[in-house]
Amino acid sequence: MNENGEGSIRIADDVVAVIAGLAATKTKGVASMSAGITEGWAKRVGGKNVTRGVSVEVGQVETAIDLRVIVEYGVRINEVARELQENVKEAVENMTGLSVVEVNVKVEGVDIKEQTPEEEKGVK
Repeated sequence: MNENGEGSIRIADDVVAVIAGLAATKTKGVASMSAGITEGWAKRVGGKNVTRGVSVEVGQVETAIDLRVIVEYGVRINEVARELQENVKEAVENMTGLSVVEVNVKVEGVDIKEQTPEEEKGVK
């Protein structure tokens, strides 16, 4: 919550989670966000799926973000995770003005897609 001469500003946790989730899914090598068993069940019951795989703690001037992701098969997981951290931090800080103190990444799976013979040869 920021206070200025005109009142206070508070950014909701869900807003930060949506920004982080969108930035994460746009990161090369991230196949999808992962919903744990409990979260997946809760989302089915509640019908809300926008922030799947994202948990945030938002304070007055800073935030911490936890991401659960599925990566694409064949990528260097450590490089994808570092890029993911940078992309999410930059997006959240630029859009909200909050300081991102940490972006924790938990890789929960690898997406193995069946490739066509043309894709295997590098022909598209």
